[in-house]
Amino acid sequence: MSARAAIRDPAWPARLWWAAIGVALLWPLLVATEFAPWRLFDARSVHATGRFLLSFFPPDCTPQFLRLVLQETGRTIAIATSGIALALCLAIPLALVSTAAISISAMSGPMAALPSILRHGARAAMVILRSVPELVWALLLVRVVGIGPTAGVLAIALTYGGMLGKVYAEILESCDAHCARTLLANGSGRLQALLYGLLPLASTELTSYTVYRWECAIRSSVVLGFVGAGGLGQQMDSSLKMLAGGEVATMLLVFIGLVALADQCSAMLRAWDRAPASNLHRPQSLLLGAAALALLLSSLASLDMHWGALFEPAALESMGRFAGEFLPPDATLGFVSKVSQGALETLAMSALGTLLAAAAGLFLCLPAAHTRAADWRTIRALTRLLLNALRAVPELVWAALLLVAAGLGPMAGVLALALHTSGVLGRLFAEAIENAPTEPAHFLRAQGASEAQVLLYATLPMVAPQLLSYVLYRWENNIRAATILGVVGAGGLGQQLSFTLGLFQMRRAATVIIAMILLVLLVDFVSHQWRRRMTT
Repeated sequence: MSARAAIRDPAWPARLWWAAIGVALLWPLLVATEFAPWRLFDARSVHATGRFLLSFFPPDCTPQFLRLVLQETGRTIAIATSGIALALCLAIPLALVSTAAISISAMSGPMAALPSILRHGARAAMVILRSVPELVWALLLVRVVGIGPTAGVLAIALTYGGMLGKVYAEILESCDAHCARTLLANGSGRLQALLYGLLPLASTELTSYTVYRWECAIRSSVVLGFVGAGGLGQQMDSSLKMLAGGEVATMLLVFIGLVALADQCSAMLRAWDRAPASNLHRPQSLLLGAAALALLLSSLASLDMHWGALFEPAALESMGRFAGEFLPPDATLGFVSKVSQGALETLAMSALGTLLAAAAGLFLCLPAAHTRAADWRTIRALTRLLLNALRAVPELVWAALLLVAAGLGPMAGVLALALHTSGVLGRLFAEAIENAPTEPAHFLRAQGASEAQVLLYATLPMVAPQLLSYVLYRWENNIRAATILGVVGAGGLGQQLSFTLGLFQMRRAATVIIAMILLVLLVDFVSHQWRRRMTT
């Protein structure tokens, strides 16, 4: 018997059993989201989709439109940069207050009452900020500050302030606190313990995550334009409503180029940050700091925002009246039941979209990983280009485009989540496979195993916990995305929120927003528990 024939899967009955359970659990998701992909191949759907796609060619390259796109691209980057800068102003204090690693009172036992109250208050504030999607913040803020970039900047600042603060606190808590504790025990203040005890250990990870969030903010600023917050998204929404396919095609290409540029900037910044400290890198650091400051100042100067108007008595009174319109939330049984159905639909959209993306990402990551021979170089480059294109287009834009083929309803939302997340997970999966140890794979190949067997029994078992962790993280993100896809008619809580706000039913809108927050918290809790079990 050959070595290849001798290799068998001893756990195939258990794998088959779990696969059957997975199919049984998948069925309710398919029913809840009205997922019927064969509708995409209906004669009328194919005809409408074909006409829609043909309208994209050729892209609009007239000088007048290109100047407009260039202007809106600059505004999109400016909104993202200004929003991240304000988010840092929120995130840093919240992270410091909620971090027990530099708490003086916690050194000798349980944290004192007042610091403990402040810490839990800061964590609760971050939960609320990050649980409300930035598009929802923008929908509310547009009605207070009006149409324009101010609503977009504030929306990014609020949501990303909660996200950054939470992750910053987790990064600081995970560091070795011995140096910080020693400094505190010798009379140093919390700021000194942070600067000299924790930051040197966490600076690389903090920088990496901040730059990643700036990339995400660029995509978010595109989405915010759909509710009147300016930038490329607002122009995209206008072009879609006018069925100007050539304009849409031009802006999609700009999206892809913009995200690719952000990726390159991110990779360069992380490489500089990982490089050993030396005088050779000091000029690069100074140049980097100067470039970041110049980008921030130019972003703030280019956006027509009137911050002073927010604090005028009339504006504050208007905000108070607007907030009062949401109270008390509509708790009638009929409407709560309707919102519960929307929440279940949103949950099913996020789960099914994430599962489809995980399967597609696993399929695409294999040719995208740098583990193939040189003759796979072209396929690898094309696959990576496809992954970049999939994740460059935000979920809301995918949903708006898919409505032509899939029609109104949650199926368009599922497909939008699956397409965008496939690009994200495909890239992350490929990097995990590239970083996996190669010795077990070499051993199996030497025993005559096929490439499929090497993948199933050598590579995937080593990276499976990391891949599952990525899937859970994306599920957390997708539940937030799923809550806003309904703005363009893709079902779920987002569609209910858009409908209630459009009819100025603020008390009902408050109920929908509360349901969004509770749903996000539920998925965050479940995902966190699963990840913790994988690491114990």
